[in-house]
Formats: sequence, structure tokens, C-alpha cells
Amino acid sequence: MNPFYWLGALTVVAFLIQGVSGMIMMLYYIPSPSDAFASTQYLFQTVYFGRFLETVHLYTAYAMIMLAFMHMMRGYFVSVQKKPREMMWVVGMVMGFVTLGFGFTGYLLPWTVVSKSATDVGIGMISSLPSVLSSAILFLIVGAGGDATELLRFYDLHVVVLPAVLLVLLTLKMYMLEVHGIAEPSAGQPADARKARGLPIFPDVTFYLLGLAAMFGSAMLLISAVFPLSLPPEYTPQLAAQFTPQPDWYFLWIYQILKISVFEGAGLPVALSLVTLIFVALLILPFLDRSQTRKIRDRPTYVTLGLIFVAELIVLAYWGLASPGQIIGTEEAVLVLGGTAILVAVISRVAYRFLSGRGGAHAVPKTKGALRTAVGFVSLLAGGTIGIGWSLNSLVRLVVIGPSFSNVFELILSCGLLMAVVPLTVLFLYRLESRNGSLKQRFRILEIGSGNS
Repeated sequence: MNPFYWLGALTVVAFLIQGVSGMIMMLYYIPSPSDAFASTQYLFQTVYFGRFLETVHLYTAYAMIMLAFMHMMRGYFVSVQKKPREMMWVVGMVMGFVTLGFGFTGYLLPWTVVSKSATDVGIGMISSLPSVLSSAILFLIVGAGGDATELLRFYDLHVVVLPAVLLVLLTLKMYMLEVHGIAEPSAGQPADARKARGLPIFPDVTFYLLGLAAMFGSAMLLISAVFPLSLPPEYTPQLAAQFTPQPDWYFLWIYQILKISVFEGAGLPVALSLVTLIFVALLILPFLDRSQTRKIRDRPTYVTLGLIFVAELIVLAYWGLASPGQIIGTEEAVLVLGGTAILVAVISRVAYRFLSGRGGAHAVPKTKGALRTAVGFVSLLAGGTIGIGWSLNSLVRLVVIGPSFSNVFELILSCGLLMAVVPLTVLFLYRLESRNGSLKQRFRILEIGSGNS
């Protein structure tokens, strides 16, 4: 009976509100470049409560994305992905990607200068992926080309394909939830004691969830009434030329990474590959973190990395919002992002040392390597990023301009940096795994010595 246990359920509630409001809006919307904006404007200005309906739909979409992210991060920190719930995590991550797809496809539909320009930025990002992958994705979302085909594809994906996929995944996850049950709290009383005072699904838990859903729905209605939307101007190529395109807030962090100068030109696929690697790492997290412990105080490395991830997303999103269209210098990016990571790592280390000092005989061993781990992680990431982007730019310059002493020397230096980062990364991962194994052994000794084993 904890609201944070029901973030996934509230995400489903937001999806249901989206479905109801979206079906009403479908009665008026016409998915063609010549009529999309006019039908949206008609809904705003003529239909009773039409503007309120559009506002509820958009704000609930934002809430759905935010709740899905909070649900993921809560699960990460309390390790709900541990055995036997590995596939529940994988399915949940795919549902999160589908939720982002809802945001991406739905943003274009009003056909405003803001939405069309932002979507063009997203399509341009996809075009920078490897040709095999980008061609398949672009064929799916754009088709043969042209505004009419693009808008119709986005509309079909938004109202038919993605809802169907999400419902199938939701059914699959509910089945796995029925099989495995809700994950036990990572800390607290033993499982037997909790079961002895457990509450029945009906009526106690059911009415609790209905109460949370009612509070969430009421908050969405109230916020939509107090802060109604205003419709931006209709998209035209002439107006778009005067507008600085920006993706919506949930994609701003990716866009800000792409604006770092080292990723300009030939380095753009490298940046997209790094972002893809982050998503892949989150997807396969249950198969990377194989330790049995789930308590936050026993997982300093993964908790610190998770805090760094959240902090970097916030910094990148705010930075992107404050610097539309500006290219970010590599040194500035390393300073800001590296400084953020080190600051979070220091705060995490201090917190763990404080907890270890207050825990007595059962205290967590001091995480002496937490700061070194964070600094090493940031340094290797920065070195690899600069090495890949620098070597690609040097190679392109060598091919386009022709060989010269400076071009060849620069290519040798960049490749040398890249070759140095690879073995250092392998050594870093080996030492990190060894230190985690040593930490587990210290926990076993601590339990035996305290008479708990």
C-alpha cells in the first residue's frame, strides 16, 4: 500500500485517459497536410470543451512518459529485475520505448510549425543511423516520402499500431505478474511476516488503486483547466525557416548530445550509437547485474551509476532547453557532464559513508572505490567519445582534402587515443567486477560473524 508501488498502474491509467480523449478527438481530426491544422483549430475554437480535451490529452501524455520513467528508475534502484523477473523487466522496457513512440508520432499530428519542425529534427536523427537500420525505420514511419504519406503513417502508428502493441505487451506483463507476483520490498520485515498481515486484492487493494487513479485523473483535469494550451501557428516552409527547431522535452537530452561539436558531421552516427547503447544496456540490465542482493545500501556502484544517469538527463534536458540551436563545445560538454557525474558520485560516497558509520555491526562496508569508479567511468566515456569522433573527422578530412603531414599526424593521434581507451576500459571493467566479488565476500564474512548465517 505504497503509491510508489503503483507507478506502473498509474501509467496504464494515463494510457486509458489518452485512449478516451483520443477517440473523441478522432471524430474531428483529418490526417492530411491541408486539413490537419484546420481540424485541430476547429476542435480548439468551435467544439465545446475542445481546447480542454486537447490539453488533457497532451498533459496526460506527458504524465504517462514521466510516470513510465519514474517506474523504470524505481525498479532499477530496488532491483525488481532480479531473478525470476528478468523478462518482466525486458517487456516493461519495450513498453517504455512504445510510450516514447506515442510521444514522437502524436506530436506531429496538429501540423503546427513547432510540431512539424521538431519531427523533422527527429527524422534527421534517424537518417544518421547506419543505412540498413535507418532505411527500415524511415520506410516504416515516412513511407515513400512526402508530407501526406508521412502524416498518414504517423497517424496510423499513433492510433492503431502502437496501441495494439502496447495492449499485447501489457497483457503479457500482467500474465507474468500473475505468475511471479509483485516484487517483495527490498528492505523491511521478512516475507512471512508481511504475508501474515497481507491485504486481499478485493476490496482493499482494488479500492486503494481506484482511489489513486481518481486522484491522478482529478489532478490532470485540474491542471488542464488552470493551464490550457494555446495552438501554435500552422506549419509552412517559410515560417519554419524562421523557427529554431527543438524536440519535445523527453527527447531534449538526446538532441543536446548531438549538438556537442565532436559529434558534428561524421561523428553524428557515433553519438546515436552511444544513445542506442544506453537503451540497450537498460534493456539487458537483468543479465548484466547478476548479484542476488536487492537492498540499495548493498549496491553502491549500481546506485551511484543510476543517480549519475538521472542527473545527466536533467542537466542535458535543461541545457538543451536553454540553448536552442547552439553548438556545444567539446571541452564545455566534458566539463559540465563530467562535473555533474563527479559531483553526484561524491554526494553518493558521502551518503554511503554516513550510512556505514551509523549501521553498527550490520553496516555496509565503506565504498572506498565509489569516487574512483565514477571518475574512471566519466574519463573513459569522454576519452572514447573524443577518440571516436576525432578519428572519424580526421579520416573524413584525409579523404576529402587529401593527405598531408598535419592530417596524417592528427589521424595517428586520434587512433592512438582510441587504442589506449579500449584496453583501459577492459581493465576498468575487470577491476570493477573483481571489486564487486570482493565486496560480496566481505558481506558473507560480516553475516557469519554477526550470527545471521
